[in-house]
Amino acid sequence: MKLYGTVTLSKDGKTWSIKCEPHVSMRIKQVFAQVDKGQHGSLKLSASETNSRDLEWFLTRYPMMVYGTDQLEKQARAYDARVDLSTRIMDGSYTLPDYEMALPPRDYQKVAAALAVNNGGLLCADELGLGKTVTALAMLANPETLPALVVVPAHLPKQWEREVNRFLPGLRTHVLKKGTPYPLADKNDQLPDVLVSSYHKLRGWADHLGYGGDYAIKSIVYDECQELRRSDSQKYKAAHHLSLAATYRLGLSATPIYNYGGEFYSVMDAIKPGCMGTREEFIREWCAQGYGDKPRIKDPKAFGTYLRDSAHMIRRTRQAVARELPDLNQVIHQIGSDPKALEDVEDAATELAKIIVSQNKGFEIMKASSELSNTLRQATGVAKAPYVAEFVRMLLEQDIPVTLFGWHREVYSIWGSRLADFNPAWYTGSESPSKKHKEAQRFLDGDTNLLILSLRSGSGLDGLQKRCSTVVFGELDWSPGVLEQCVGRAHRDGQLDPVFAYYLTAMDGVDPIMIDILGLKRQQIRGVRDPNGSLVLPKTVDPNHIKKLAEAYLART
Repeated sequence: MKLYGTVTLSKDGKTWSIKCEPHVSMRIKQVFAQVDKGQHGSLKLSASETNSRDLEWFLTRYPMMVYGTDQLEKQARAYDARVDLSTRIMDGSYTLPDYEMALPPRDYQKVAAALAVNNGGLLCADELGLGKTVTALAMLANPETLPALVVVPAHLPKQWEREVNRFLPGLRTHVLKKGTPYPLADKNDQLPDVLVSSYHKLRGWADHLGYGGDYAIKSIVYDECQELRRSDSQKYKAAHHLSLAATYRLGLSATPIYNYGGEFYSVMDAIKPGCMGTREEFIREWCAQGYGDKPRIKDPKAFGTYLRDSAHMIRRTRQAVARELPDLNQVIHQIGSDPKALEDVEDAATELAKIIVSQNKGFEIMKASSELSNTLRQATGVAKAPYVAEFVRMLLEQDIPVTLFGWHREVYSIWGSRLADFNPAWYTGSESPSKKHKEAQRFLDGDTNLLILSLRSGSGLDGLQKRCSTVVFGELDWSPGVLEQCVGRAHRDGQLDPVFAYYLTAMDGVDPIMIDILGLKRQQIRGVRDPNGSLVLPKTVDPNHIKKLAEAYLART
């Protein structure tokens, strides 16, 4: 039998090196999109399960001498077994285990829990309101997954502790109180079954909970796992370290990325290290270089299908699980604005815009881009704040509970002054987690009909759907994922009434550009999560959104 070259496993077991005849080398570069096309002589391919299975298949056409046959066989068979069992779990031919819980999970939640255990790592991207928390608790009902760590945004530890106690009352639960390690055993010298930590406390506990630590976790749940989208953050590094130590990992998020598809690598590599290969391979295979250092996924539909077929992600819609909610009505409503607020920043904004549209590059433009966005967003928010307050007052005077979303403190100040007689509850970046909990409870108890919520403070917050079906955006966010999360606070399982989401926009300032820009980012996430859904939006825009904002601003001024 003719051999076309050699395949050698590196000493650390992480990389295949392929040396072969030139025409076979060309074919490898065609078949394996993740291989660096600029490589010559020895081609490098990470030794992931997926790559090893594909390499085994390739060698049936172009046989080579393999140094590391056992590893290739082991990984290829592991891939086949994992995907085969995942397929059986999904199509219903596999008998799901019993879940001993005080409140039984639904069948689709059992399926995701079984997938997480079978795969060792899973992204559950079910639509908002389908009970991803219960899916995670179903996984933790399996004694093999304990002890476990649940990592959540800063405002949600108490909510998770409450849900663990409600669904799994037999487990000992502990919320980490500070970011530095301390003894976890109780007075009976028993360790907790479930630890709950905020993302910000993770850094100080990573070594304590990982390999050789005092409390070796077996599973880890990342709630709102889009928090891990930036690989240079300390919370990502701590999470990745812990995921390497854990046996089972589950990421929960209906919006696993906020902006560009390249963030998916960081999220998936934290949930299941190595499943996407190396970052460089991922970018070569799936991404087109975007503006700056933000690679965009070339074909979101294809990537979303790949994640499902390889059992790395599961996503169900309400329609798919027969739990459709009342209608969601989204209304873009134009309101007035005070031109003086925008005139006050005109000189500074003009200078910043000129820098951005110039041919210069580097730190100066990056700094100007950030400042221009912040300046115009705040000025726009202040300009329309009195008109937003009047719109919300109109709803409140009809005894309609309202959740009002904003971003800037200056805007909050105007809203607070003009709506003071309604005694609003506050859930923004200024309150402590315990204060946020108390304020949200005031709203839920009916002590006030107005909850003012920061655009990025309410991820994962549950219960608002039982009190409120009217959402008002007094300010916008550059990311459609943030807006979707906000709407999902009311439009979720348990909501009985049609939900109305009002986007109050001004004719001047940054609002018209933001409405336009939000299209491209939404295309990225919709394609990945729902490969059968439409990716065609009314308008496709340049991802260089700040430059477009600068050009539009200069054109007006």
